[in-house]
Amino acid sequence: MLPTTLVNSGSQGNGVLSPRDAARHTAGAKRYKYLRRLFHFRQMDFEFALWQMLYLFTSPQRVYRNFHYRKQTKDQWARDDPAFLVLLSIWLCVSTVGFGFVLDMGFFETIKLLLWVVFIDCVGVGLLIATLMWFISNKYLVKQPNRDYDVEWGYAFDVHLNAFYPLLVILHFIQLFFINYVIISDSVIGYFVGNTLWLIAIGYYIYVTFLGYSALPFLKNTAILLYPFALLIMLYLISLACGWNFTKMLCSFYKYRVK
Repeated sequence: MLPTTLVNSGSQGNGVLSPRDAARHTAGAKRYKYLRRLFHFRQMDFEFALWQMLYLFTSPQRVYRNFHYRKQTKDQWARDDPAFLVLLSIWLCVSTVGFGFVLDMGFFETIKLLLWVVFIDCVGVGLLIATLMWFISNKYLVKQPNRDYDVEWGYAFDVHLNAFYPLLVILHFIQLFFINYVIISDSVIGYFVGNTLWLIAIGYYIYVTFLGYSALPFLKNTAILLYPFALLIMLYLISLACGWNFTKMLCSFYKYRVK
């Protein structure tokens, strides 16, 4: 089991950080450092962020092993490099422009859609989910409640971003190639293909979220985060039986939002 804390040269003899070093590890200090680096592209490791994006599809466990390493070396679970967030923002912009093109939206309609996707779908929903998961994990999943062992809010938001990226690629990129010719057609194959992509995308989100919290050694019963799979599969089967087309509903919603 990897250690969850690191005693560095600035710690006192009893293993407790000195007041000066402790101040550097406060949530405010970490947030300030993160936001400051957001405006210094040369300090960001984009190559490593691309590596993480690749492995979120092929081997997401390897991504969370790096979070363990960061805790050992920098005494924090959350990312201190905003490169992943920057690349995700670029993915959002490119995929949303593609969505606007496929749905035959004008320039200003596409801009409205982009603002909606970035600030509502990604950031707004992400803040809500991260806060909810941060509260639940600290309230009910910590093995032994202790101020030295808690889930950082920044880490909860990172888990959301990790889980959101595969969902974004599947629903806002891969799906684009099938929308006009297959998915939105009034046929069984249309809503089967569309709803199956939704099943895979949301399933990825649930699984990557589970991996994120199960990677923390001081949490217990993280398997309950996989329970939504049962509801997801049930909803998927009901949608096929009733002929619901989730992608068609999403397209109609987006067109309504940009009017």
